[in-house]
Amino acid sequence: MYNTLIRGYSESQTPECSLELFNRLNRDSASLSRPDSFSFAFALKAAASLRSLRAGSQLHSQAFVHGLSTHLFVGTTLVSMYAECGRGDSARKVFGEMPRLNVVTWNAMLTACFRSSDLEGARSLFYRMPFRNSASYNVQISGLMKSGDVESARLIFDTMPVKDDVAWGSVIVGFAQNSCYDEAFRHFRDMQRTGMRLTEVSLTGVLSACADAGALEFGKMLHGFVEKSGFLDIVSVSNALLDAYSKCGDMGMSRLVFDQMTGERTAVSWTSVISGLALHGCADEAIRLFNEMEESGVRPDGITFVSMLYACSHAGLIKQGCAYFSKMRDLYGIEPGIEHYGCMVDLYGRAGKLDEAYEFVLQMPMEPTDIMWRTLLGACSIHGNVELGEKVREKLSDLDPNNSGDRVLLSNIYAVAGKWKDVGAIRKSMREERMKKAPGWSVIEVDKLVYNFVAGQKQGDVSQEAYEKLREMMSRLREEGGYVPEVKSVLHDIEDEEKEGSVELHSEKLAVAFGLKRWCRGKTIRVVKNLRICLDCHEFMKRVSRLYEVEIVVRDRSRFHSFKDGSCSCRDYW
Repeated sequence: MYNTLIRGYSESQTPECSLELFNRLNRDSASLSRPDSFSFAFALKAAASLRSLRAGSQLHSQAFVHGLSTHLFVGTTLVSMYAECGRGDSARKVFGEMPRLNVVTWNAMLTACFRSSDLEGARSLFYRMPFRNSASYNVQISGLMKSGDVESARLIFDTMPVKDDVAWGSVIVGFAQNSCYDEAFRHFRDMQRTGMRLTEVSLTGVLSACADAGALEFGKMLHGFVEKSGFLDIVSVSNALLDAYSKCGDMGMSRLVFDQMTGERTAVSWTSVISGLALHGCADEAIRLFNEMEESGVRPDGITFVSMLYACSHAGLIKQGCAYFSKMRDLYGIEPGIEHYGCMVDLYGRAGKLDEAYEFVLQMPMEPTDIMWRTLLGACSIHGNVELGEKVREKLSDLDPNNSGDRVLLSNIYAVAGKWKDVGAIRKSMREERMKKAPGWSVIEVDKLVYNFVAGQKQGDVSQEAYEKLREMMSRLREEGGYVPEVKSVLHDIEDEEKEGSVELHSEKLAVAFGLKRWCRGKTIRVVKNLRICLDCHEFMKRVSRLYEVEIVVRDRSRFHSFKDGSCSCRDYW
């Protein structure tokens, strides 16, 4: 009876009750039996769920006293418990002392290696296993994907004797998380062709890839499949679908999915739509939806408030942003995290209130992180504040001295101010230390295929096609659209003619050119970019939208820009 209850609570939302019952069993002198191997295994599972190393260690000691610490069932659960608590060394010790091992024990140790970031140990252990089951392969695939070793994970998947739905889900999610969107889509199609049953994991994984790649057409196809298959009743799938629409730039469809949800709308559902509105700069709508969320009785969480602060930041609503920051803490008792403070710094900095942003950072109750200072440095770059930029860069040099992005931002500030000697000094130091600026890339979906363009890269027929179209567009824009390249965004002390050639190579221009080359009239061109869009590309998109009578949607690192009839949805505030 005790074991039944201990096990039930260990698998519930209150695993601490499992430990209380175990302690009661242990001290109940009137009980007919003492704790056995099952009692310890179930209690250890509760300790693992709580990630309580203290409780787990005490249970280990008691199991040793009862002569059960090397029992197959107890030992395996001990390995898992130590893995969950981040103690890979203790897990290995327990594993090494066990006289008998089965495949579950080997899998638990494999998981422990990945949890402690011991990739070499995991590889070695996997190939030493005397027997493997599907779970062994799935643990290895998932662990390698999470570590970023995509090729090794692919190899394990390809050599797997029988691929189950968990393996397909793991590989699709892994490719999506590592930005290998084409591979995620291809494996999803392969999974369908094999007749394998689709799962919540595989669907949310491929929808996540659609969201990150901006693959709207593929997402629409998945929407039809999800609806016909009855998966819309699963809240996590509906949430992934509306998030995909939001991040692909179709807020109309995102709201439609949200409004038609048959299951209970969770905080995640509301926050996904609010976040999408924030990315599109629709602060008023985000505020209206937040009010509806409160009225419906769903309690906003910390992530919801991040989205609200983000919305206020991108609309210049300083007063409202400050009100939400206070409301989060005073009304909902949510202690602001570093991400909330970062949003407030961005709110002040984006509005040009750099001194207020700097003071806010200094008055924080926690030590500012490199991300916090980097946000402020970015604001200094936007507004050309050299003095504060240098001060912030000094702070960053102590926290993260080898970050090339920080030096590039300071170089931007010097370049806008015309301080080319300082620009040269920074570039020289980067060359000497072999630092490289992250290349700009953009992706565009055409006919349900995703194409990637990298700044200045001229490889393959697709790139050639894009360059030819771009040259034609540039000529027409100069002659008919009055376009003159905005060379201030080129941060080198070179002649204007050379600068014009440099800005023409930006990846988002190539993506749009390729999109126009294969464009069907009436369709929106959608591009996803990894960096913040520059002034020249922003002006370029506006003029292309008017001259070619096409709507262009660009999602950069910060937000969406919707270009139509020569204007942008951001109203030149980004």
